[in-house]
Amino acid sequence: MKSVILTVVLVAATGIAAAPATAQIIGTDAAACAPGGGPAILANLTGLKDRKGSLKLELYPAAEDDFLKDDYELVAQGKVFRRVRAGTPASGSVSVCIRVPHPGRYALLATHDRDGKNKFNFFSDGAGFPSNKKLGMSRPKLAEAVIDVGSGVTTTTIRMQYLRGVLSGFGPTKDG
Repeated sequence: MKSVILTVVLVAATGIAAAPATAQIIGTDAAACAPGGGPAILANLTGLKDRKGSLKLELYPAAEDDFLKDDYELVAQGKVFRRVRAGTPASGSVSVCIRVPHPGRYALLATHDRDGKNKFNFFSDGAGFPSNKKLGMSRPKLAEAVIDVGSGVTTTTIRMQYLRGVLSGFGPTKDG
């Protein structure tokens, strides 16, 4: 009996065999989310409608005038903008990493480009923000996208949302 208790205590203390398998971190910034990395955001994307196309994270300044602004304008003005793309994995958990220039407050957008055309298709593509608030039919508000990032890796879970009907707007899938 003592050996069983000792084994349980050792497993709990070391995390061996007790920890769930970690998801593969994808995206061109994956190395920034490795242990000891950062500053970066690790976005765990849930509720994907399917495994088609690609995924994208976009980082914006946390300012109303800059939120969802065209990237070329932000870059021309010397403001923060970063984009990371990754193919949608065929199965398993989905964790996408995006590095940030320094600790601070940012706005983060995740999209699921299902048709692969690299242009958001309102009728088929998905979107999500750190707040996970139901998007509906209105333009997302900055407050829904804001995330505070420290000097290490900040983890967030984003529930993807897709058009559920013309009257109900964007919302999570049934199992998302």
